[in-house]
Amino acid sequence: DGFPFLEFLAPGLIMMSMAQNAFANTSSSLIIGKIQGNIIDILMPPLSDGEIFIGYLIGGVLRGLSVGLLAVVIISLFVHLPVSSVSSLIAFAVLGNIMMATMGIMAGIWAEKFDHIAAFTNFFVTPLTFLSGTFYSIDILPEPWKTMALYNPFFYMIDGFRSGFIGHADHYIMPGILFLIATNLVLIAITYLMIRSGYKIKN
Repeated sequence: DGFPFLEFLAPGLIMMSMAQNAFANTSSSLIIGKIQGNIIDILMPPLSDGEIFIGYLIGGVLRGLSVGLLAVVIISLFVHLPVSSVSSLIAFAVLGNIMMATMGIMAGIWAEKFDHIAAFTNFFVTPLTFLSGTFYSIDILPEPWKTMALYNPFFYMIDGFRSGFIGHADHYIMPGILFLIATNLVLIAITYLMIRSGYKIKN
């Protein structure tokens, strides 16, 4: 679309680094607590299920945003990063980190050992990330792959974040925001029910 490839690529890499760290923060915190047995320190205090969820979620989101900010500073030393829309950058960065942090909580609750976290990452997170248009525009994909990409929340996360820098998106911005909001609401509801039921935490 007339943009230098590195300028097109950099925002996707920044978003990937944020997503991976948001996921790693919550999933590793839970699995380490379960393996070491100190998860009881979270369950014993008079914290509600919602407070436990929000605590982990905020930790994951803040780690993701911190890594993203650092990545922007470092990458901007080597690649020109024009800023087209600050609101798009903030919206997709926050929504994307909420999604990945929530998925990390789900994985951490479900997992019983580190191998389970690795399996979740390798067979779910990584494929969706690499099929999200990080390294290419989905406009070059043949059908049905192009249509299938539109059902991948990772695509909207990266495409919208990239549009905040270069001012161009492969898809419409508002549907992307709505898709991520709907995805987050579903993930949050499932994760909250997992915590409330005590699934693999209290029993």
